[in-house]
Amino acid sequence: MVTSRGGLSWRLSLAILFAVTGLTMVTAPVPPGAAAPAGPPTAPASPQPAAAPAVRVVHRIDVEGVIAPATARYVLRAIRQAEEARADALLIRLDTPGGLVQSMDEITKAMLNATVPIIVYVAPEGARAASAGVFITYAAHVAGMAPATRIGAAHPVSIGGGQGEGEGQRQDKTLLEKVTNDAVGNIRGIARRRGRNADWAERAVRQSVVATAEEALRLHVIDLIATDVDNLLRAIHGRTVTMVDGPRRLATAGARIERVNQDITEQFLRLLADPNIGFILLNIGIIGILAELYNPGLILPGVVGAISLILGLASFAIVEVNAAGLLLIGLAVVMFIADLKVPGHGVLTFGGVISFVFGAILLTSRQAPFLRISLQLIIGVAAALAAFFLFAVGAGMRAQRAVVRSGAEGLMGATGVARTVLEPEGMVYVQGEMWTARADGGTIGEGARVQVVGLEGLRLRVRPVE
Repeated sequence: MVTSRGGLSWRLSLAILFAVTGLTMVTAPVPPGAAAPAGPPTAPASPQPAAAPAVRVVHRIDVEGVIAPATARYVLRAIRQAEEARADALLIRLDTPGGLVQSMDEITKAMLNATVPIIVYVAPEGARAASAGVFITYAAHVAGMAPATRIGAAHPVSIGGGQGEGEGQRQDKTLLEKVTNDAVGNIRGIARRRGRNADWAERAVRQSVVATAEEALRLHVIDLIATDVDNLLRAIHGRTVTMVDGPRRLATAGARIERVNQDITEQFLRLLADPNIGFILLNIGIIGILAELYNPGLILPGVVGAISLILGLASFAIVEVNAAGLLLIGLAVVMFIADLKVPGHGVLTFGGVISFVFGAILLTSRQAPFLRISLQLIIGVAAALAAFFLFAVGAGMRAQRAVVRSGAEGLMGATGVARTVLEPEGMVYVQGEMWTARADGGTIGEGARVQVVGLEGLRLRVRPVE
């Protein structure tokens, strides 16, 4: 029994030793490259579902009309949002006749330094990328056009004030050469950065050449022609573009397009950049302030006029108008007012209309056609302004000069009826009221017609009407 008991202890100790050793081998880390310990085969793990592929997202904005401060704000905000959202690309659908150099420079600078690929697509059919639009198209990582579109005509046209003949014209010519050379240097630098045709870009600035979509593709001005946005995104999928941080492969096929719309501030600034809107606001301001001056206490015309005048001047500050035009418009207003005070038989009003029309034309005469005030609007506003001064303000002036017809002063010369016998005092009925009256020159019988010839406090002096 002792032996048997000792053998049991030996077997139990050996079993415990093997168990501890096996547990240690199982829990101990396996050195790199070491084979896994042999063991019974295990059932294969159930397959895990594959991770869903990331959704491709392309942000899109539509830039239409004149390139102005509102446009620059819109494009810069869209670039920033696309970068923050880590979008696969930003698509700019472009249709513009051109715009302001400063706003264009802000846009191209942001595009050249963007960390998100930017695609410029000149569309829809019939659209154009003229003037500033050429620079924006060249600054894109990928440039595409729809069929029946065009690009070019980037020669600077606005250089500011307008100084007349002689020395002023020579200064304007020198300044134009400087602006043109600066624009050429700018677009050639952009062309080299994006690997596009720099020689054609220079001719677009110096000679205002224009190319159709097919010609632009052949001249290596753009990268492709696409019939629509989906076709464009499929065509550029897999293309490698050079970003500020190195090359990047585009993944745009089947991407979800998220539109970025203009906010209310950008819409307001875009409206204000229209010279026609600025011209209307300027005239509303003039009319409102003058209406308040000739009718003090109305308040509303003065408030509306002041706000409109400031907004109109702000609009003209954006498009850089001719100062001589503003002076002629001011002279027209002076003539309108003078004709109300000086009997000029309408000559001053006629001169004011002529001065106003010429001033409005000169106001934006040095700008590109799409930044000029409409001639039809100028004539219509001039006619309305002349009518306002001839009738509305004229009526107010005549009312101020008219004889007072109310109160005690308005009773002088008025006629009435004696309600009692005046011998010499009694009651008379004049202008709908009963008055105490004193007869001049004798007794006046009841029912007789009388005329007021004087006042003594609240008592009338009357005489009989023959």
